Amino acid sequence: MIKHLSELVEAARNKRTRKLVLAAAGDEDALLAIKNATNQGIIEPILVGDMAKIKSISKRINFDIGKFEAYDEEDKIKASVQATKIIKEGNAELLMKGNVGTGTLLKAVLDKEYGLRKGATLSHVAVFESPYYHKLLGVTDAAMNVNPDLMTKIDIIKNAVEVFHKLNNPNPKVAIVGSVETVNPRMEATMHAATISMMNYRKQITGCIIDGPLAIDNAISRRSAELKNITSDVAGDTDIIVAPDIDSGNILYKTLNFLGGAVSAAVIMGAAAPVVLTSRSDSDKSKFLSIALAANIG
Repeated sequence: MIKHLSELVEAARNKRTRKLVLAAAGDEDALLAIKNATNQGIIEPILVGDMAKIKSISKRINFDIGKFEAYDEEDKIKASVQATKIIKEGNAELLMKGNVGTGTLLKAVLDKEYGLRKGATLSHVAVFESPYYHKLLGVTDAAMNVNPDLMTKIDIIKNAVEVFHKLNNPNPKVAIVGSVETVNPRMEATMHAATISMMNYRKQITGCIIDGPLAIDNAISRRSAELKNITSDVAGDTDIIVAPDIDSGNILYKTLNFLGGAVSAAVIMGAAAPVVLTSRSDSDKSKFLSIALAANIG
């Protein structure tokens, strides 16, 4: 089982080199991450975007891109379509967001003709290493599904569980969190959590242990769970936190990164290929680790 994000890099290095397409590649942090991943032998990049800008940035960061496949496309919409088409045609295995809006890239991913649809729900899965928690912690969904219904939440969980299976965790513990740890018929999120937990108990959802509703304190702290008389196989030892909506997921994601001292890696799951999609404010280190994560999944 992978216990530290740094182990993602070593695990990816021990696999064959993956081809990764960077859409709208004129982004310094993304190119720095690509440079590091290439030097580690994790990926072979394909660059799609404004080549004048890409070459200028590459020169500034001392990254020789002359030997790599590249496509000159200034238009970000067309660059995103071209990037997904390369994967669709079997010429690459991973997709990464560069200097392009999330919506634009995902529209290309979902394009019926050239996109990477496979019928599943797309969802964002982040994996954190925090100095205040005893193991890696997944958070979903912080970027894709605004107000997921019951069936969408099940898909979101399955996507996150797939990531943790790839990290050699065969039975991750999933906490469906909210503002309270009790079922309240007037709070839909608690009803969703209770239903999904029972579906897991009855083996309608497998490959993980699910409990909810749980508040964030008892999901993370066994002592908190004990004080509230909560009996749970998940409380205090959670692997994956499932947020009730995009607002709470995104706030948790950014709080862990900017106030909690955590380091993260993140991918979009549910497409025909993993998508490295990080926040524009994420560091090149986070983007590099996200590439390593995608390489372990794809």
